[in-house]
Amino acid sequence: MPSLAATRLKPIGLALLMATVSLPSWANDKLPMQRVDFQTEVSRVLANDLLSAKLTIEANDKDPVALAKTLTEAMNLSLAKAKLYKTVKVSTGNQSSYPVYTREQKIEGWRGQATLELESTDFKAASELIAKLQSHLQLRSIDFTVAEDTRRALEDTLTQEAITAFRDKAALVTKSWGAKHYDLVQMSIGSTGNDYRPPLMMRAMAMKVESDSVPAQDMAGGESRVRITVNGSIELQR
Repeated sequence: MPSLAATRLKPIGLALLMATVSLPSWANDKLPMQRVDFQTEVSRVLANDLLSAKLTIEANDKDPVALAKTLTEAMNLSLAKAKLYKTVKVSTGNQSSYPVYTREQKIEGWRGQATLELESTDFKAASELIAKLQSHLQLRSIDFTVAEDTRRALEDTLTQEAITAFRDKAALVTKSWGAKHYDLVQMSIGSTGNDYRPPLMMRAMAMKVESDSVPAQDMAGGESRVRITVNGSIELQR
């Protein structure tokens, strides 16, 4: 039969064993991280090199078939003129018609609209074509942006510069805090662009001309600023 002293020693021995097993996990716990969050940004201004224009025709007729014929003929004429301008991309947009009702809710006629959209990096050719199309179409809008290929090439260059700037700043922070080195915790890259559209072109919207003698307008595309930002976190190591 175990003695009373041996019985009393068992809990104490168990407690010591548990303490011995737990100690290594305490010893391996890391000190609180010294994390720094910051951002770098680089930007560049470049000329807008893509023109986009929208022209429409609106017509009314008591006969829906005659109305559809008017819209179709206007679009076919426009496409025929556009074929002479190889550097201008042309596409037909929405075409729709709907009934016009009297106060007594009876159909008294039909109204329809068709849209033609232009896109080109050749401003001179686009301007000449727009002038010719205004003999039977209404100019709705002209916008200037940076072409996708141009923007992508610039973003690739700016991304490299932004990452280099981030690394330089991380090195500066590390040195300023007296740390030996840093570890990258996370990083994200984003891009933005602000387009500028000249007021002159905005005033030209919704201009309707009935003759074929419209002079080609000089186009000023304006500029855009493309930005690349790098957000990230580093952990300082002493």
